[in-house]
Amino acid sequence: MHSPEFAEPYPVFEEPPYDDGPVDDWHTEPTAAAAVDTADRSALDVLRRVFGYDSFRGPQADIIEHVISGGDALVLMPTGGGKSLCYQVPALVRPGVGVVVSPLIALMQDQVDALNALGVRAGFLNSTQYPDERRMVEAMFTAGELDLLYLAPERLQSESALALLEQGKIALFAIDEAHCVAQWGHDFRPDYLALSMLHERWPDVPRIALTATATEATRREIAQRLDLVDSKQFVAGFDRPNIQYRIEPKNSADRQLLSFLRTEHPGDAGIVYCLSRNSVEKTAQFLSANGIEALPYHAGLDSRTRAAHQSRFLREDGLVIVATIAFGMGIDKPDVRFVAHLDLPKSVEGYYQETGRAGRDGLASTAWMVYGLADVVQQRKLIDLSEGDVAHKRKLSHHLDAMLALCETVECRRVQLLAYFGQTGQACGNCDTCLSPPEKWDGTIAAQKVLSTVYRLDHERSQRFGAGQVTDILLGKQTPKVSQHRHDELSVFGVGADLREAEWRGVIRQLLAQGLLAVHGDYGVLTLTEASTAVLRKERQVALRREPERAKPAKAAVAKSKAAPVDLAPEAANLFEHLRAWRAAVAKEQGVPAYVVFHDATLREIAARRPQALSGLSGISGIGEAKLAKYGDSVLAAIADHPE
Repeated sequence: MHSPEFAEPYPVFEEPPYDDGPVDDWHTEPTAAAAVDTADRSALDVLRRVFGYDSFRGPQADIIEHVISGGDALVLMPTGGGKSLCYQVPALVRPGVGVVVSPLIALMQDQVDALNALGVRAGFLNSTQYPDERRMVEAMFTAGELDLLYLAPERLQSESALALLEQGKIALFAIDEAHCVAQWGHDFRPDYLALSMLHERWPDVPRIALTATATEATRREIAQRLDLVDSKQFVAGFDRPNIQYRIEPKNSADRQLLSFLRTEHPGDAGIVYCLSRNSVEKTAQFLSANGIEALPYHAGLDSRTRAAHQSRFLREDGLVIVATIAFGMGIDKPDVRFVAHLDLPKSVEGYYQETGRAGRDGLASTAWMVYGLADVVQQRKLIDLSEGDVAHKRKLSHHLDAMLALCETVECRRVQLLAYFGQTGQACGNCDTCLSPPEKWDGTIAAQKVLSTVYRLDHERSQRFGAGQVTDILLGKQTPKVSQHRHDELSVFGVGADLREAEWRGVIRQLLAQGLLAVHGDYGVLTLTEASTAVLRKERQVALRREPERAKPAKAAVAKSKAAPVDLAPEAANLFEHLRAWRAAVAKEQGVPAYVVFHDATLREIAARRPQALSGLSGISGIGEAKLAKYGDSVLAAIADHPE
């Protein structure tokens, strides 16, 4: 069981104190790549020549045209939907340097490396650099020798950074991970609140704020706090059809996770989220002891260890990161095949942000979670003990209620997720409730039995107990605790023999989720609510969810499905694996993540087409001019090396 000692307040990505030495030795001096000549080029021309794509997707073209023309924009686009192009392309078309405000200094090097590989002149300024490195980037900025400059929001709090920006020509401001400005969840970053001053100081420079997840209320909060109320809002579809959403009853979380990884994702890269640092450490050790390479990541580790673990995850294939919510925001790794939750997230927004880190490449991926009674009790207790006024606690409760509704739904999970964000959808046929529909049953009598037991403990005995004691009383168990408190004398003792212990725990869990029970104090004691009265008086029916038996996927079937991508013939699949090995060697030699060289989607297209000349490579999605020049001959040699 994973009950946290505490919850992380928000990701610990703040910029460390400014010093004269490097923090992470894998940060290297930014390379000035060959300049991208964007004079008189259209956005589509830049997309083709630099990024190697033939056309924009969804609302990208409208967003880019709006920003190029000088308009402010608030963009909501799901992870993997191409948000970065919405500011990168305008930065290359408009005169000046695109300034990107990012909360993730540990990822700036990788973001810059990826742009440099495309021939884009990109740099960053943060405290992981030597003074000489910073001075070089500053000089490049003032000389107009950069296309994009990445900064942390903390740096914009200093007058020296603002004075530097005054010395150059700014094409646009991009505020990435804009949900950090909203106080709905764990990503709240107070430093983002000061970014409204950008418009005051540079009123003629367009601003574009981007995030992957936000309800209408959160969008209003972002717009208000960033002074983007009058900006144009672009809301793309939130649907991620390649992700299969599944939530299972929790009994032995570690063992369930191990079974899930062995049967469905052997050798795959993925992220496992836990609520506490202690759970992270124990889960990572458990997986490693059982043959799955796993690394921990949480705010209690020193910055060097966190950076090393994150770097390995980005650069190595098949590694699992076990983390608190402090990990994952801004991760560009496209081949994360699963995101698992061993503890209940605090909100649907947080959950959807985290699951969106799987399947950025559009390939089939899994969002898997185990969830049980202890999760509900723990989250209710955390809210009850949290700091803040009544309104704040009410807001936290609303977020938790929405998360519990998602867990307990008998309808399509994807439809419910989309509805939460104000969008409609049809049953997906791919989530657990579609593939194995749970039954609804009339749980009114069962609810009355639970509520009556809680009532009698409270009012007849002036005692309060948790779910375990209530369950033992209903089942008529003669435990030492039951005997000690003479609970076998209660009229409800033994009235619940019609359900198993696990089923009673499920009933209590759902009553908590529906607000028909409450939990109070450090020991998770159960109490009635105002809504309980209507059930006890037979004025309200209670519909409950019965969990179906789920068949585990056969290992052989999973192994077969992993042997070759479904869209490739066997010979092309063999070439694809050969190209992946070539890419891994190149990436290792250059010290960059493999996806910086080419994404899997690009390699699959190469394998399917098997081009024999540079002209054949140039038409493949994801191969722009710079990558064609840098890797073209080597790719052709790798193809020639592999027999037909």
